[in-house]
Amino acid sequence: MSETGWRREIEEIRRRQALAEEMGGAERVERQRSRGKLTVRERIKALLDPGSFREWGSLAGEGRYGADGSLEGFRASSCLTGRGTIDSRTVVVSADDFTIRGGSSETYHHEKNAQAEMMAAEYGLPLVRLLDGTGGGGSVAEVERLGATYVPWVPGFDQVVANLGRVPVVSLGLGPVAGLGAARLVASHYSLMVRGLAQMFTAGPPVVAAAGEKVTAEQLGGADLHAATGSVDDVVDSESDAFERARRFLSYLPGRAGEQSTRIECDDPADRSEPWLDEAIPRDRRWPYEIRPILGAVLDRGSVFEIGRAWGRSAVTALARLRGVSVAIIASDPGQMGGTWTAAASRKIARHVELAETFGLPVVHFVDVGGFTIGSQAEKAGTIRDGTRAIATIYQSTVPWCAVILRRAFGVAGAGMMNHSRFRYRIAWPSGDWGSLPAEGGIEAAYKAQIEAAADPDATRRDIAARLDRLRSPFRSAERFYVEEIVVPSETRSWLCEFAELAAASPAPARGGFVYRP
Repeated sequence: MSETGWRREIEEIRRRQALAEEMGGAERVERQRSRGKLTVRERIKALLDPGSFREWGSLAGEGRYGADGSLEGFRASSCLTGRGTIDSRTVVVSADDFTIRGGSSETYHHEKNAQAEMMAAEYGLPLVRLLDGTGGGGSVAEVERLGATYVPWVPGFDQVVANLGRVPVVSLGLGPVAGLGAARLVASHYSLMVRGLAQMFTAGPPVVAAAGEKVTAEQLGGADLHAATGSVDDVVDSESDAFERARRFLSYLPGRAGEQSTRIECDDPADRSEPWLDEAIPRDRRWPYEIRPILGAVLDRGSVFEIGRAWGRSAVTALARLRGVSVAIIASDPGQMGGTWTAAASRKIARHVELAETFGLPVVHFVDVGGFTIGSQAEKAGTIRDGTRAIATIYQSTVPWCAVILRRAFGVAGAGMMNHSRFRYRIAWPSGDWGSLPAEGGIEAAYKAQIEAAADPDATRRDIAARLDRLRSPFRSAERFYVEEIVVPSETRSWLCEFAELAAASPAPARGGFVYRP
């Protein structure tokens, strides 16, 4: 009597999947854990809602067969892909398994990563990459296996680049990443590294040593180093922190470009007043103040999610909510370089505007800008190029825009608070101070001849300053409609909530001429 059904094949499926779940074997798994790192499957479990992961490509790997064709061993692919949910929302996950070939994909498994990218794109799903390894098959040993060298190409990188304009992409550096792995880490809308566990290099210490420089992995590509340059957005102290920040970042964004973000329930009143804001800005214009408490006071309580705090520090970029509506935040930090736009701050602002434009987030810009950073170092850094690019990005954006002038707005950078040719939803605090140049620095240039010819130059300088000070009152500007509204600082939240309501109800704008670039 012949056997019917497919019991043996079904058992073989289960057997191979069980072998794959052993990852690189007990010894390598223990080595992974001894370094304080979770295994790839533990990471996926910690990131996603319980029981929601569906693996895609669970049988991909390398089988070892006996002379009779029977399977004697199986090594899983070093790349795990699939889909699951975060807060009941479907996402795609691709993850490196460092216990198998150090997380480097075999050449014939590049397609797994490419398919994960395409799944996210085709179904409009956010993508989370868990990176721990090179992410590519590049090795000089490959030359012997292939029998020839090949002209460099990056399989699937067209999808990596295209997804920056299609779906939210988060990349978490959970171990050492180099080459293609490093490129995939930074080619995302939000990237972070775990301090002490992750390093990132274009080429690792052995390759660098061959070029004559001996450094440790941490010296060459530690997390804090890359956060300070803006190569990654954030640094956290643990893998659990990384997963939490990934989940929170995604909560502000829609599933795909062209859709609206989900509005959440909000019990924070729109008319909540914060009396201390009426005294938040010092009368002495030379004194800085803390910008982050101000943001926390006028935006939905607890909703501020700062991005890139360690670099471009004169500018603060964040995601937040107003009456449950997701918004992108740009703010000046007068405690850093006087709030002026450095080259790094300008790049940071441009990237954040690109994020807002790609996913249709309204922008709220808290302005206290004394202009571009000046001096020889600023010139050597190419500040004017990066600053002008940031302003061009702002002027090209099409999303709803609100500006809140807290204090200074001077020069070209000050003019970059918003595209003045659009409707200007712009309010100012009574501490507002604006112009082509600050009077304190411009008097010497504008009245040089008069001051030098005066019998008492110091007295003349003081008289000019007093005369100009009377004219720089924001109320003079409001009389001529140079500024649209001057508001009581403690009532700012109600104005911002009104803006968010208008933005949420407005028709989707035509897409701008750009999307996010790494």
